[in-house]
Amino acid sequence: MSDLPFWLALNRVSVLGARRISQLITACGSAQEAFTVEPKKLEQLGLPLKVCAAFLREREQIDPLTEWRRCQELGLSVVTLADENYPPLLREIYDPPALLYYRGNIGCLSQTCAAIVGSRKATAYGRASAEKFAAELAAAGIVVVSGMARGIDSHAHQGALRVQGTTAAVLGSGLDICYPPENRALREKIVENGVVISEFPPGSQPKPAHFPMRNRIISGLSLAVVVVEAAEKSGALITADCALEQGREVFAVPGSIHSPTSRGCHRLLKEGAALAESAADILGFLGQRLPEAAAAVELTAAQKLVLTALEYEPTHFDKLLQATGLTAADLSGLLVELELAGFVQKLSGNFYLRV
Repeated sequence: MSDLPFWLALNRVSVLGARRISQLITACGSAQEAFTVEPKKLEQLGLPLKVCAAFLREREQIDPLTEWRRCQELGLSVVTLADENYPPLLREIYDPPALLYYRGNIGCLSQTCAAIVGSRKATAYGRASAEKFAAELAAAGIVVVSGMARGIDSHAHQGALRVQGTTAAVLGSGLDICYPPENRALREKIVENGVVISEFPPGSQPKPAHFPMRNRIISGLSLAVVVVEAAEKSGALITADCALEQGREVFAVPGSIHSPTSRGCHRLLKEGAALAESAADILGFLGQRLPEAAAAVELTAAQKLVLTALEYEPTHFDKLLQATGLTAADLSGLLVELELAGFVQKLSGNFYLRV
């Protein structure tokens, strides 16, 4: 029998975790030997007695072949630390996942990756910024990594997809569970244009304790982590902390001094994070450049007039009419042109935002 079902079985044991699974397999020589190890030898390996007792009790309820068949039925692939196509940068962290369940192209995680993370309760400014950063990074060939959460994460994935770029989502649940549920269509697009991964077995619910574990994978895959918006107590700051521990570069996008969703970013900047005013800042660190088409866009005088009137906060169409003196038809046409060029985002209620 292949060793893979036993990797899956070990990953199902609640008291093991990434480091203990790796230690057991190294000591025993294979995942099969580790899962079927004799109780006396298990105690000799240095695991706490409570862990040994729980492991022996739980493995009686776990069938390796059933775990393997379940992955097949769900259409999930698996890569383990023993495999050559395990993401190389992730392998270097202190506690790499023993295995990753995935859908899509796991090979994209061997390319240059950058993470974009931030608040679930993102502002219009934050959502637009996440999309713009992600689109420009993806257009330059960078794989955009995020967590598929509401807010900044979702818009980061959407930005990369908008330019037919590659993006990767790291989940805090089993891959058979879509969280948040409204991101089902987004998840399928990510599978088609990148990869969706998790270290949690199928059926695992998105428990609060899973997300800090997920965050270390997001940063572990990435050479740089960009925090777009983050409150003072934010999961995105946990990702930034993980990045620093792993020796990754942390960038923070500044926001309004009055916005609570930017206080975490401002704290990061005070503590020495790199300032990210545009994707060019991140690409410079990665040794890349914006594609020529994105680096230089010629605007007409009328387009420049509208951009000058627009603010980096939502601006209503009527206010733009007054500020520019244009007719409603001309202004509508120019706004569409600027939106298609990536300079403007249309919001609900006939508001527009400069990005």
